[in-house]
Amino acid sequence: MEVRAELTATVWKVVAEEGATVAEGDELVILESMKMEIPVVATVAGTLKEMRVSEEDRISEGDVVAVIEPS
Repeated sequence: MEVRAELTATVWKVVAEEGATVAEGDELVILESMKMEIPVVATVAGTLKEMRVSEEDRISEGDVVAVIEPS
């Protein structure tokens, strides 16, 4: 399951690590846009297989942020 960005922003902080078990609603990364912090959360429970962004990355709406293998 791919987790995508809902807006164009800068990755402020990566919260979760690859291999971590996540629950639906857990924060994966925090984006910064126009001085606001916007969390990107897990859409399903499972294992975080791949984190596709790093801190300071500039991402666009629709970009894949992370990949979760549902449990």
